[in-house]
Amino acid sequence: MPEPKKEHYNGMALNCEEAPLDVDIKDGGKVVVLNTKNLPLVGEVGLGADLVRLNGKAMCSPGFSCDSALQVTYIVRGSGRVQVVGVDGKRVLETTIKAGSLFIVPRFFVVSKIADPDGMDWFSISHYSNPVFTHLAGRTSVWKALSPEVLQAAFGSSRC
Repeated sequence: MPEPKKEHYNGMALNCEEAPLDVDIKDGGKVVVLNTKNLPLVGEVGLGADLVRLNGKAMCSPGFSCDSALQVTYIVRGSGRVQVVGVDGKRVLETTIKAGSLFIVPRFFVVSKIADPDGMDWFSISHYSNPVFTHLAGRTSVWKALSPEVLQAAFGSSRC
């Protein structure tokens, strides 16, 4: 059988193990996002995806899709915990997950995952080819964009 040539699969297949990382946090984890930039095929089928590898006891901070994408997440390796919170602030899922588990995060719901000591890897698919996710904590938190006055009013506080 002939050896495959890059021009025969370029844009149609991507090795997530060899792809450039979109996020690499020391002692935290790594993320590879599959979108129209690194895998043009996802634009044609209207799907996006990501492969996340959390180190042991690391957390993927609470976040949600800004563009109303739902996520289907499959745990590839390891175990941990997941919490999903609805738009009304009520927890809709809190459970232990392990390799082989699959769960769905509805549109605009917030999800957070914490890896057990051995770490956890998952693969998520969303129904947008270039999904936009934001986090409620960390350096890219949406809270940083709000003025102190807005935060005070939102939380009924006299100081931030």
